[in-house]
Amino acid sequence: MTQTHTVPEEVRHSRADKALAMAFPEHSRVAFQRSFEAGLVFKGGKLLPQKATVVAGDVIEFSFPEVVSSELRAVKIKLDVIFEDKSLLAINKPAGMVVHPGAGTREDTLVHALLAHCKGSLSGIGGVERPGIVHRLDRETSGVIIVAKTDAAHRALASQFAARTVIKEYSALVLGVPRLMSGSVKKAIGRNTRHRHKMAVVEEAAGGRPSWTDWVLVEKFGTYAAHVLCTLHTGRTHQIRVHMSAIGHPLLGDTAYGWKLDSRVKLLPARVMLHSGRLCLLHPITGKTLDLRAPLPADFKAQIKALKKL
Repeated sequence: MTQTHTVPEEVRHSRADKALAMAFPEHSRVAFQRSFEAGLVFKGGKLLPQKATVVAGDVIEFSFPEVVSSELRAVKIKLDVIFEDKSLLAINKPAGMVVHPGAGTREDTLVHALLAHCKGSLSGIGGVERPGIVHRLDRETSGVIIVAKTDAAHRALASQFAARTVIKEYSALVLGVPRLMSGSVKKAIGRNTRHRHKMAVVEEAAGGRPSWTDWVLVEKFGTYAAHVLCTLHTGRTHQIRVHMSAIGHPLLGDTAYGWKLDSRVKLLPARVMLHSGRLCLLHPITGKTLDLRAPLPADFKAQIKALKKL
């Protein structure tokens, strides 16, 4: 669909792409860049270059290239939808599901499932018909994850995560019982130099990135374990797992960061016991508060029940 824009009087001189991006903030500059590259922007019937100067009164005609179908196959997988509208949706992700396709993954990722679930309702992220993943959960982590359906929603959600205004709360079962009722861990995190697939507490001078986790004790299970509620102020890879291990309380089931089998526990955790229970943010289009919550899954409840018997 061809659209027309008349450069307003207050604009004396501007690059064509900047003028359009300012006039239509619901579209990204990247979206307009695709239009210029596809030869879909004109002034006075002539092709308008992206870097050309436009002035007040110039009439620009433009359209966007068609959204390209994703190369990934849509796969019908049942999803537990917490919230959905034309801009975004929030899913209660089960443990064991990979969020995004990568080396070694099959066609059972969240993205594959979303392509089927959102068929016909994706306007395209970056010109490709795909859901916009603005944050991720590890394969073994369950709980709330939010996904954009449009470029505008994707950019607005990403900016909230970047600005650290999103409330992110996780339930975790940890080894041992903290001495205090609550605390904060502010330790920089970086790649483990010996095991590249793992993260570690690393000094900022050595490449670590500032990381901040608050935790609150929810319940004790003798002296063996505890249920804690963690709030993330940053979003580093494996952040809760690294931080809780760093203070001597690795997550149950997390052999990568210090948990070991214990004969006292009759029900051994089949995964890292971490659950994204709450995300609270502003709707990217309406500005209304979205307080998204996912109840503890069955395996988490079963683990708590077994721990209470210690």
